[in-house]
Amino acid sequence: MTVLVDDPVWPAHGRLWAHLVSDSDLAELHDFARMQGIPRRAFDQDHYDVPADAVPRLIAAGAGHVSGKELTRRLIASGLRVRARDRH
Repeated sequence: MTVLVDDPVWPAHGRLWAHLVSDSDLAELHDFARMQGIPRRAFDQDHYDVPADAVPRLIAAGAGHVSGKELTRRLIASGLRVRARDRH
């Protein structure tokens, strides 16, 4: 499994946010996020929203740093992607 994080470019709540995903297994993604102190409430069906200040720590812990396009490509390829129209 590879956990991936993209650049924090998404503004919300006065901060910039990145996405944390797995390219193969949601259970391992949840374990990684928990071990890094990312709360479960940050999970949005196929990814975690993570604040910009967490990104260096996530990379140091083993998350691969990729572009947003690469993160999306790999999430789709994994079969774990939840399309916007399928979100509830």
